[in-house]
Amino acid sequence: MSKSYISLGRLLPRVTEAPEPLDWASCFGRVAPVELEIGCGNGEYLAQRAGEIPEHDFVGIELLWGRVKKTLRKLALAERDNAKLLYGEASTILNYLVPERSLARVHTLYPCPWPGDDDGRHRLYTPPFLKLVNSRLQEGGRVTLVTDDAPYFEWLLEQLPGTGFRSKVETIGADYGTKFENKWREGGQSNFHRLELVKTEHFDRPLRREKDMRIHRIARFEASSFEPPEWREDGILVRCRDFLHDPGQKRGMARMVIVEPELTQELWVEIRPDGDDWVVAPAKGCSALMTEGAQRALDVVAEAAGHLS
Repeated sequence: MSKSYISLGRLLPRVTEAPEPLDWASCFGRVAPVELEIGCGNGEYLAQRAGEIPEHDFVGIELLWGRVKKTLRKLALAERDNAKLLYGEASTILNYLVPERSLARVHTLYPCPWPGDDDGRHRLYTPPFLKLVNSRLQEGGRVTLVTDDAPYFEWLLEQLPGTGFRSKVETIGADYGTKFENKWREGGQSNFHRLELVKTEHFDRPLRREKDMRIHRIARFEASSFEPPEWREDGILVRCRDFLHDPGQKRGMARMVIVEPELTQELWVEIRPDGDDWVVAPAKGCSALMTEGAQRALDVVAEAAGHLS
């Protein structure tokens, strides 16, 4: 059977494309409880739940575009008009797009356990992220977390104190029918771990806004003397990973990696001639958020290029 056409109508704007935070009533054309699935994978559970509870609206977040396409196809075939998708990283979407107290429920099924990452450098449900999720839930809102990994489950329980949730622990069977659950079940695993959280205390986490961008003008630029910069302060790391120079077009491009609390992104910074000067600014088509770290990346590239006007 040929693949169904993938309509982008169910795909909501990305953080850098949305002019303002999401309004669920406008997104779905009605007022209804909204449930969010973080890491919806190929969309099995998202499509299933949207069909089971048509009076609710559903939003999936997925970071990998291949899975987004599969989910869009699945929703189209099932005609789930009460389900939509957000493409991107969960903490960024929650920080910039999802209003406070706007969600009835959050689901996360079989997140990557990142074995050995007890410090939570890669794991999602750290205390700061739990407080962020808390702030986006309505009073009494719920979080469902399911995992196949016992050490990860124990780690999750250690993150809960002080995050505003009451918890309930359950051992369950293969109840969700996702791709990963089926994989573990076929491998012989019959028991899984479910954590149900109920919001009992609210944490304020106002929506973040992009900062006004400040570009730089420099008097002259010599590519041969450009030293890839690095800067670290107040929990922000900015590092130049690549530098490209096109002598024919007289342009330089620095690929900057920016690590901030709850956000890691790349920014291509362009150094190009403009009249008698040179301009240091984000490259055209760059989708990075203009955060404090992104501004610092522009600053250090300008300083490394030298000769500020």
